[in-house]
Amino acid sequence: MAFKYEATVQHGADTTEYVNLGKEGVSVTEFEGKKILKVSKEALTKIAQAAFEEVEFCLRPAHTAKVAKILQDPEASDNDKFVAMTMLKNACVAAKGILPFCQDTGTAICVAHKGQQVWTDCDDMEAISEGVYNAYTTRNLRYSQIAPLSMYEEKNTGCNLPAQIDIHAEEGDEMKFLFVAKGGGSANKTYYWPMTKALLNPKSLEKFINEKIKTLGTAACPPYHLAIVIGGTSAEMNTHTVKLASCGYYDDLPTSGSEGGRIFRDIEMEEKVMHMCQNTGIGAQFGGKYFVHDVRVIRCPRHAASCPVSIGVSCSADRNIKAKIDANGLWLEKMEHHPENYIPEGNVVNLAPAVEIDLDRPMKDVLADLSKYPVKTRLNLKGTMIVARDMAHAKIAEIFDKQERGEELSDIEKKVIEVVSNHPIYYAGPAKTPDGMPTGSFGPTTAGRMDPYVMRFQSKGASLIMVAKGNRSQDVTDACKKYGGFFLGSIGGPAAILAEQNILSNEIVAFPELGMEAIRKITIKDFPAFILVDDKGNNFFDGLL
Repeated sequence: MAFKYEATVQHGADTTEYVNLGKEGVSVTEFEGKKILKVSKEALTKIAQAAFEEVEFCLRPAHTAKVAKILQDPEASDNDKFVAMTMLKNACVAAKGILPFCQDTGTAICVAHKGQQVWTDCDDMEAISEGVYNAYTTRNLRYSQIAPLSMYEEKNTGCNLPAQIDIHAEEGDEMKFLFVAKGGGSANKTYYWPMTKALLNPKSLEKFINEKIKTLGTAACPPYHLAIVIGGTSAEMNTHTVKLASCGYYDDLPTSGSEGGRIFRDIEMEEKVMHMCQNTGIGAQFGGKYFVHDVRVIRCPRHAASCPVSIGVSCSADRNIKAKIDANGLWLEKMEHHPENYIPEGNVVNLAPAVEIDLDRPMKDVLADLSKYPVKTRLNLKGTMIVARDMAHAKIAEIFDKQERGEELSDIEKKVIEVVSNHPIYYAGPAKTPDGMPTGSFGPTTAGRMDPYVMRFQSKGASLIMVAKGNRSQDVTDACKKYGGFFLGSIGGPAAILAEQNILSNEIVAFPELGMEAIRKITIKDFPAFILVDDKGNNFFDGLL
């Protein structure tokens, strides 16, 4: 058999609309009769910085149009529409360029393809990292990267580095980029299964996918852009493909396979999975049709003994942006700067009035008030909440350990026990506070990561009201039933509008060294939430997930 090469990834024509950032740092020369594109370190830094400064505040027009489409769909639930309208209003706040769309401004990821006729006289990864550093340290973004000092000791790097940078070589005289600000909640919903040939029949595959999509839950802020990849020459090729597919980077793939092993989109399977998602009833976080905006199913070549499968999502903060450098300069994908144009006139969401809940009362009174209402009830919260997430929960657990050993607590430790016992706990970590504002973007984080603490904390009279996003484990439902607690769901994603309109004050109570994970006290008004788990053992997600 004669050698015949076929590229595994075959992109179609690039129809992306770009904006030119100028030609500074880019020039063209010749070497052995070939055109060589010279790119300076400064140009690489500039394009990376510009990409992250743009994508943290503005989303793609196509994504924004899909959110707006929900409002016009008669099959969309009122909760679908409520979430969609909130997302659009949040986009309007973020587009001002002060408060980022989501408080989790993500891990900075750059996937670059560097033509072999592109010459850079620098360490490309360092130059791109400097652009990431500039964007995160000069704008109101959050530092989420944690450096391991030992196996168990960690420290926030204080600048959101390191970034994840992958640079691939290819032919040509251009350099092409995909920049992604990937939030932790969204990244955590990338799942991988090492399957076999036995999966590759319609009955088995469709059953498998239908089961697995429900495991995504709502923690990563649906509606999702869902990607499923079947096959792959390795586990890493499979999961790398699912990440790019969820970003829309493989939308232009062929729609049929070949004997050479090219990857392709299966349009028929995408339609089937779309219907599966709509029929789950999960909807846009609180029940309905719009669990996903769209689906990409990609089939890859595989080793005869392996059939890897992965699922991944891009969340409602769909922060993906393409860029390129060519002889004409630096180019950045055009994003949507006027999301207000997508909001229809009039009230398109007819929800029952929200129940007003004043949190500045004794905890027993607030719990008694909540106990009057069933799950699904929409609330307007006002008053005081305590903010505590992953590292803070670990610190609180250490304080309870100390208390159980009979050791004397410090004044600050006593204060922590007092506030987490007398106020609801909001799982969140804010972005930087802009000048003249009480807080930076401040949306909820994924509730499920705190599940292991709930039974113990509630047994101590703490964490009896929790506010966050996503679904919880059975342990949380059991704890709430046993100790009279509640889990209130907040809309995942619209962090900018919460900061601008709903959070009145923000102060650190304890552990300032934890940065965005410090324990805080915030004052809120008109803060939207839903009862998702009540004190009777009812869980909104029972039967859906």
